[in-house]
Amino acid sequence: MTKQVLVVGGGAAGMMAAGRAAECGADVLLLEKTPRLGNKLGLTGKGRCNLTNEADLSPFITHFGETGPFLYGAFARFFVQDLVAFFNQRGVPTVVERGGRVFPASNDARQVVDALEGYLVGTGVQIRRGFPVDRLQVEGQQIQGVQGKGHVLPGAAVILATGGASYPRTGSDGSGYQLAAAVGHHIVPVGPALVPLIAVERWTHELQGLSLRNVQVTLLLNDQPLGQELGEMLFTHFGVSGPIVLTLSKRAVRALPQGRVSLAVNLKPALTPEELDERLQRELDQHGRRQLHNVLAGLLPVRMVHVFAALLGLQNKPAHQVTAAERRRIRMLLQDLRITISGSRPIAEAIVTAGGVDTREIDPRTMQSRLIQGLFFCGEVIDIDADTGGYNLQAAFSTGHLAGESAARAVKGAALG
Repeated sequence: MTKQVLVVGGGAAGMMAAGRAAECGADVLLLEKTPRLGNKLGLTGKGRCNLTNEADLSPFITHFGETGPFLYGAFARFFVQDLVAFFNQRGVPTVVERGGRVFPASNDARQVVDALEGYLVGTGVQIRRGFPVDRLQVEGQQIQGVQGKGHVLPGAAVILATGGASYPRTGSDGSGYQLAAAVGHHIVPVGPALVPLIAVERWTHELQGLSLRNVQVTLLLNDQPLGQELGEMLFTHFGVSGPIVLTLSKRAVRALPQGRVSLAVNLKPALTPEELDERLQRELDQHGRRQLHNVLAGLLPVRMVHVFAALLGLQNKPAHQVTAAERRRIRMLLQDLRITISGSRPIAEAIVTAGGVDTREIDPRTMQSRLIQGLFFCGEVIDIDADTGGYNLQAAFSTGHLAGESAARAVKGAALG
């Protein structure tokens, strides 16, 4: 049998896996179904590419939830400092921004893709574009290669790096789940993660394009808290998005079948209710002759004032006529503005996919299947997903690096440093 390693998928994880396997001495053939490599990678971070995050290992892992511990092995071999050094060595210096997010200094995701393609060329990886894989060839629980376009390509090791089910036009269309399931792997049900949410209230649509910073959002199921985030959110033509909404979105989607899902937005999280009430009283006293909406303009973004006053039912009231009960209503709305969630945007619009190949069926020390000898997994096809902030791409690169190294070891039969 040929000793080559076949890598299925030319995204972030696949390119890293292919380059690392070749770097470790294996003959590598990378198979990509579309005409270009790195399609989804070129779109990440709004085209800027949030490569990773400077967080230390333990807090980094927590951003992946229950499946986070699976990544300890991959992160032990190749983590943040290694990834930054990898790109620096290939002419992609990086910068650190708010929240520890690491970007290429050029703010150009295509530079990242170009560096990875240069890595493939430099390590001698063969690349076949426009080659969709239809089936994994397995005999006696041992990988034999892949089948696609009517051809069988033999391989002693196969790395499945097909991505998730979001952004299908980039080639990340969920086909990898079918390939894995066909050889006996369990697929944790797939759904959207890091996805914008649809709101019932029409006033949210009126605020399309308005971004709120330093607000706190609590996710509620039947008025019971499920999670809370502090940071930036965005109103859209269908509801809400932005970093903190995206982070809460997977839990919101999973909660929808269980009851009433809503977001409680605290527009003034830095103030206690008592402090906010005192400030309101002071503002109303100082500007008693003004209309209430003019006073609210000192507390809210201008675009929110009309909507906020309408929700209160106090659009045309002078400040000096606001009663104590009405002041309490204003304070409560400033710190508990409710948005009812009816659903999410489709998985095709999700930044990443939740679900995938069950981590219990993958050896975290090698990324090799526990069911099929010589079959390896990396990236979003695995049931791992994290908050926004660079965590997901680091996982793709780290699992790809480990899968490539392990596959090369498997076909070469030699210890690697």
